[in-house]
Amino acid sequence: MKRLVARVERGIDLHLPAADARPARLHTAMRYSMQAGGKRLRPVLVLATAELFGITDDRALPAAVALECVHTYSLIHDDLPCMDNDDLRRGRPTAHKAFDEATALLAGDALLTHAFALLAGNYADDSTLARALLAELADAAGSRRLIGGQMEDLLAEKNADATADDLEFIHRNKTAAMIEAAFALGALVGQADEPAIAALRVAGRDIGLVFQIVDDILDATASSGVLGKTAGKDAQAGKTTYVKLHGLATARGIAVERTESAIAALARVAADTRFLTTLTRELIAREK
Repeated sequence: MKRLVARVERGIDLHLPAADARPARLHTAMRYSMQAGGKRLRPVLVLATAELFGITDDRALPAAVALECVHTYSLIHDDLPCMDNDDLRRGRPTAHKAFDEATALLAGDALLTHAFALLAGNYADDSTLARALLAELADAAGSRRLIGGQMEDLLAEKNADATADDLEFIHRNKTAAMIEAAFALGALVGQADEPAIAALRVAGRDIGLVFQIVDDILDATASSGVLGKTAGKDAQAGKTTYVKLHGLATARGIAVERTESAIAALARVAADTRFLTTLTRELIAREK
């Protein structure tokens, strides 16, 4: 994990505009949010999945950074006053607090568009691969997945009638879509076959839901100092969460079921998935 995270950090530094490139305030804000640390789960999954299929050089690195650009843009926008209105992210002030609301908005916009420029530019020598990567990321980040899940999440706030199906729709798209895309991007760079990609998609969807369930549990049980972001925000906002809908014990049970489902899907891939299996098991036990 440390090795892959180090590669991701190097890739972020390499593939983002320099902080002093004009307009410097915008590029500084982009780097501020991208280089704030964090678990780097999504780009690590891109690299680890590519390695399953023999890609040990940097061919998957632009795809990994592109995915992290989209993820970070979504966090910047999610923290804005018009959305979750949060002051803390990854243990330090959110972008709109460190800069200002307009700069944060533009930094998010710029990271989103930069992601697609990275894919188009770095995979231009293989047009079939470039099209597949662009289509994958566009689908995961679009109105039916990431953004659609965020919209449904906002609509579900203070909705006493929200159902388990509503909750699953929100998080299969707001959270799991990007983790599914991480597996798919890595597999595409590795030229995996369709059965392997299909199994990895299942694993990604389940891991994404586990990640969200654990997030909901931690929001209800951990401190802001441990989390690196404001704890208890979901309850204050009246959000529909796994904890609110099912209670802590049942939420933990669902996370265990999804973890086992993800591990079973990984076992269907004809490659050495031990790292991914171990990482999947550790996600359910994380404390931040």
